[in-house]
Amino acid sequence: MDPVPIYKALADETRLRILNLLRGGPLCVCHVQEALQLPQPKISKQLAYLKKHGVLQSRRHNNWTIYEIPCPQHPILAANVSELKSTFESEPYAKDSARLEKIDTSVACIPSSCC
Repeated sequence: MDPVPIYKALADETRLRILNLLRGGPLCVCHVQEALQLPQPKISKQLAYLKKHGVLQSRRHNNWTIYEIPCPQHPILAANVSELKSTFESEPYAKDSARLEKIDTSVACIPSSCC
């Protein structure tokens, strides 16, 4: 995989916020939207961008589209997400994570290779 799309994906705050949430496991679009408190079209656009460039994968379950970081991760993505760990502990990432903890995300873990 060409590393340029990965770096482009990491160059946007909303996409970083999404990656931060998905580090904890697969999520439905509605979960991401609720945790980030952003309009659904903006979330869907960014998720589609991340998927198109190989940073995320998706699967359908009933009416939900579940997004997740591929297993195994591309080495460049894994290294960069690891380096961003301290950034993800700051604002707004910590608030996003706190909101996500209050959401029932169990639907996202119905058939998956990573759950």
